[in-house]
Amino acid sequence: MAAITAGMVAELRAKTDAPMMECKKALTEAEGDMAKAEELLRVKLGSKAGKASSRVTAEGVVTSFISGNTGALLEVNCETDFVTKNDSFLALAQAAAKLVAEHNPASIEALGALPYAQESFGPTLEDVRKGLIGKIGENMSFRRFKRFDGAHKLAAYLHGTRIGVLVEFDGDETAAKDVAMHVAAMKPVALTSADVPADLIEKERSVAAAKAAESGKPADITTKMVEGSVQKFLKEVSLFNQTFVKNDKQTVEQMLKAANTNVASFTLYVVGEGIEKKVDDFAAEVAAQVAAAKQSA
Repeated sequence: MAAITAGMVAELRAKTDAPMMECKKALTEAEGDMAKAEELLRVKLGSKAGKASSRVTAEGVVTSFISGNTGALLEVNCETDFVTKNDSFLALAQAAAKLVAEHNPASIEALGALPYAQESFGPTLEDVRKGLIGKIGENMSFRRFKRFDGAHKLAAYLHGTRIGVLVEFDGDETAAKDVAMHVAAMKPVALTSADVPADLIEKERSVAAAKAAESGKPADITTKMVEGSVQKFLKEVSLFNQTFVKNDKQTVEQMLKAANTNVASFTLYVVGEGIEKKVDDFAAEVAAQVAAAKQSA
């Protein structure tokens, strides 16, 4: 059985907000499998276990660029929050977003090969990135981007530098910007319930079924409980069904209809989303250093 370290317990607590002992029990039951332990906590503790599941620790910025119906949303990562306030790093990020919009690179590698000079570095964006790594003394990388170029208009919203949203729309620009702000706050995963990815639905159904089974109620009742939970989940994560953040008497769909506006798509980037930052086992590290010192003595 895998050893359950204090670092693993701390990591699971950061993801779920569950009590430390519950995290340790879940990890023990899951034999150290972090994803399985997180699901066990959700079954046992309900929504509380999911409160902090979207927290991320990787640093960086999200930036956008729009020119007419062409635009881009870009995430650039770095090692520390300190660098996210560095003017050279921010200039690099903004320039990269503009290059994405203007040149439509097929990949991160293709983006890096585009002509660009900054300060004394160049002649490509990749050369500038490498030069700034040497100057600032910290690694940085372009992680992902999304380019838009179609018949729809574009609206962007940046919440600081850590959350960015770009919306494709037709109609009122103010309404579209309100939707972009709403997406940043409520983080829907799809436009409608029908667009929610099947794997997310099945995961939610599995958790709901496990919770319903623990209720001890008859099968026909638990089946209805599971379906009710899934339908509630679909409404909570689909943009058009969500309650509009600026008016709790309306859904987003109702607000857009009143504004004679249609949203065709949205893209949401949260800095570091999905990146697992290394969690060091400090006690183990100290013990290893002590043992090494004794051996060399």
